[in-house]
Amino acid sequence: RLRPVPCQLEDLPMPDIVLVSHNHFDHLDIDVVRTLGDSVAWFVPLGLSSWFARQGVHNVREMDWWQEAEFALDEQRRFTIVSTPTQHWSGRNGFDSNCSLWSSFLVRGARSSVFHCGDTGYCPAFKEVGKRYGPVSLAILPIGSYEPRWYMCHQHTNPEDAVLIHKDLAATRSIGVHWGTFMMSDEHYMAPPRDLAKASVKHGLAADDFIAPQFGRTYLYDIQQQQDESVQKADIQS
Repeated sequence: RLRPVPCQLEDLPMPDIVLVSHNHFDHLDIDVVRTLGDSVAWFVPLGLSSWFARQGVHNVREMDWWQEAEFALDEQRRFTIVSTPTQHWSGRNGFDSNCSLWSSFLVRGARSSVFHCGDTGYCPAFKEVGKRYGPVSLAILPIGSYEPRWYMCHQHTNPEDAVLIHKDLAATRSIGVHWGTFMMSDEHYMAPPRDLAKASVKHGLAADDFIAPQFGRTYLYDIQQQQDESVQKADIQS
């Protein structure tokens, strides 16, 4: 690990839901699962509920690709959670490879949406997600751990791939994640932001359309306003 954990679990506001993209150790931490337990609603890919049950956690909803689930905090705050396809794999111990599914998630409110990608290689599925659910207000996309390309291209996007996903989703804003923390590939750990800036220029994105966050900085997004502006822009262009 290159950087310390920025905060402890107890420092965060108590979550209502947790979206688990797949079961690799850097995306599914057993201590976090046991600490949160059934106090939150877990949305997970197919084949993972039995693992959660072995940890004593049962407030779990397994989802197949394209499956939708409703979740409500109250009468005014209702959300649709959609499990969407990615190109990756699963496994925790060498004997359970691809025994559970992997997925991305789209969370839709009344006037805005957030897309959480998880790990993936670039694939045609994102065009279909954009066709069914776009435009997306805010996309959280992986931009690191991508070299060498001959090996990593099928499981991890590079920054240019991530820009293509941003465009496929018709995302108003995107945030680049999955970089600068763990050494899992051959590129320099600070290469992803530089490569993202180059890819953004190449594909005609504005500077704030897709960012790689600065470490330690807090970012606030009014995704409802962004969605309204995106729809208005689409109406003008059409």
